[in-house]
Amino acid sequence: MILGVIPARGGSKGVPGKNVRPIAGKPLLLWTIEATQRARSLNRLIVSTEDAQIASIARATGCEVLPRPVALAGDNTTTLAVLQHVVDIIPCDTVVLLQPTSPVRREGLIDACVERFRRSRCDSLATGFICKFVEYGKGHNLPRRELSGFFYDDGNVYVIHADLIRRGDRFGQKQERVVLSREENVEIDDEFDFWLAERVLLNRSIIHELAASELYEVNGQ
Repeated sequence: MILGVIPARGGSKGVPGKNVRPIAGKPLLLWTIEATQRARSLNRLIVSTEDAQIASIARATGCEVLPRPVALAGDNTTTLAVLQHVVDIIPCDTVVLLQPTSPVRREGLIDACVERFRRSRCDSLATGFICKFVEYGKGHNLPRRELSGFFYDDGNVYVIHADLIRRGDRFGQKQERVVLSREENVEIDDEFDFWLAERVLLNRSIIHELAASELYEVNGQ
């Protein structure tokens, strides 16, 4: 079974209450729930939370909620610990981790990642981008285009073998990497990120509406 997991705790220091805070017309959490509900590759979807308001929003969409112990909702709680709690309760073969702090996902992205995970026969898959940041003063004079950089996971989509999680590992030996557009790389950690994500979501909504309007006119309606 392929299980979609959205971890959403109530506490947040960078952006207080961010998972329920409105962004581009709806609570942040809803952008991920709706994207996940459209995915055809998932057999089951749950939101893991200790927060009553988050649970209420999730249930209102028809999404299943897995109550999370308060001990697993602290600032120092790891994502791995949360996932281990999930797989200990819900039998599954594969976990698709979708963080609500990455609300920008194109249609079909989740299904495409699951399919690539299957075809590559990897242990885990992550979306992200090629980061070419180098600490100042570390002594390189290469143009940025000549830097090889490294893959940085953006928090958008992860696909992981459940047995790996049960063994206390999120990565495994064979890792697959999926490079996304800069828009989809947006990850909310602070107020600026929140502002930026909202601009991206609003812009994408406008483009979608214009495209729908043009199609309507082309069809002679």
